[in-house]
Amino acid sequence: MAMEEQLRELAARREKALAMGSPRRLQEFCDAGVLNVRQRIAYLFDEGSFTEQGLLALPARVEDRDRAPGDGSVDGSGTINGRLAVVNAADFTSMGASSAEIAGQKMVHSRKTAIENGIPLIMLCECSGGRIPDIMGAAGIHKTGEYFDLSHDRQIPRAAAVLGQSYGGGTWRAATSDFVVMRKGAVMAVSSANVTSVAISEDPDPEELGGWRMQAGVTGQVDLAVDSDEEALDAIKAFLSYMPSHSGEAPPELEPAADAAQDQDALLSVVPESRSKVYDMRDVVRVIMDKGSYFPIKDRFARNISTGLARLNGRSVGVMAPNPKFKGGALDSDACDKAISFIALCDSFNIPLITLADTPGFLVGVAGEKLRLPGKIMNYTQALQLATVPKLSVIVRKSYGQAHLNMGAGVCDHMAAWVTADISFMDPNAAVNVVYRVREEDEPERYRELMAKVMQDSSGYDLAACYRAQTVLDPRETRDWLARMLEVHRRRPTGGIAKHRLATWPTTF
Repeated sequence: MAMEEQLRELAARREKALAMGSPRRLQEFCDAGVLNVRQRIAYLFDEGSFTEQGLLALPARVEDRDRAPGDGSVDGSGTINGRLAVVNAADFTSMGASSAEIAGQKMVHSRKTAIENGIPLIMLCECSGGRIPDIMGAAGIHKTGEYFDLSHDRQIPRAAAVLGQSYGGGTWRAATSDFVVMRKGAVMAVSSANVTSVAISEDPDPEELGGWRMQAGVTGQVDLAVDSDEEALDAIKAFLSYMPSHSGEAPPELEPAADAAQDQDALLSVVPESRSKVYDMRDVVRVIMDKGSYFPIKDRFARNISTGLARLNGRSVGVMAPNPKFKGGALDSDACDKAISFIALCDSFNIPLITLADTPGFLVGVAGEKLRLPGKIMNYTQALQLATVPKLSVIVRKSYGQAHLNMGAGVCDHMAAWVTADISFMDPNAAVNVVYRVREEDEPERYRELMAKVMQDSSGYDLAACYRAQTVLDPRETRDWLARMLEVHRRRPTGGIAKHRLATWPTTF
């Protein structure tokens, strides 16, 4: 065959692959106002930087080769804001991006490339499930399974976007990622509603089965829900901007904007003087951190504790804080899971951890016990103790009971207390009722006397007196104090690299 003919064949094969799969599916994407896989990749990567691998891959079954160019997967690497990233992206137009042998090989190769070279891995998830008949039978299941290694030891940041129907393999990719964003209208579940209806005679609505309200608000397996593909891809870009490229380097430091430091006087009005009044702790975080830098994680799940990434003088930090706006900031089983997941993320990628405490303790009762709350609390404690990134703690207002310890007391590198801090074994109202059996409405004068008694030695000054806190702060000094302590705790002998004792902690819950 002459060279010209060979080059024409190459061009024709490339053109066919780039055209993707079903024209009908492509039109459905267009009609729905969502991006197809190649539009997503073009939006995600810096212009002209993407290099594809596996463009000419085809399904293992010859009879399927005209239906599924690339075997339903687009893989490759490029730069995002100048930093390298690897992508494994589902092409739903090619046989519904169903899990199959060649697609599995491509996915594993992308994963290996990312891990061995210390490059973040992005997975754009859609999947109609396993490809039948390919995966049926003993040989069939091994063809897919042997190439489907999804173990995750947090060597590189993994970010996933669930952008359509995602069952089986697509769900596994998301569930083994460090950050998951989901477009509203997409579905993430073990099996489709069709399979579920046959397997267990249950016919759930797909949204109920695994829509964004379920996965972002009830299960917490999705970190962020957004309205469009573009927002999902922007969220991945934002997440990666806080992350190092791999666990063996410190996170990037940006030059802070001239107006990064906000007016700290706002803290005096954000937090009410009365201990019984609620407020939104996220407002406190936004004032202390660099302007516009707060990036919430799992904000719809376990809202009684807020977790998120932020920057302080351009440096990546993780912020974890009970939120009095929800359940008064009392912590429960879901809050423990959320905290553990966040601690593991920060410790694995060398991100200093800041806790802001205002909590009356853990929510006790039958419901919590049924959800194994004692074990969850201890897991949370264990995770915090194992973390070797810099840990700084600030007591804003209430810090009671075991929750005081779970917010960093005794294990943090430095602790400060606001002048408003109140530290004790339990809420003084509860103590008076439990110990003395006195209620304010019955004996107001005696109640006040007993309240004064149980509140003795519970201020930030008392914590500083026994050197459990290193200082007492005017709230307006918090940002500067945190920045100075982060400068101290840079872990210079290790180049800012943690010991990563949480790297193999279960990737999800």
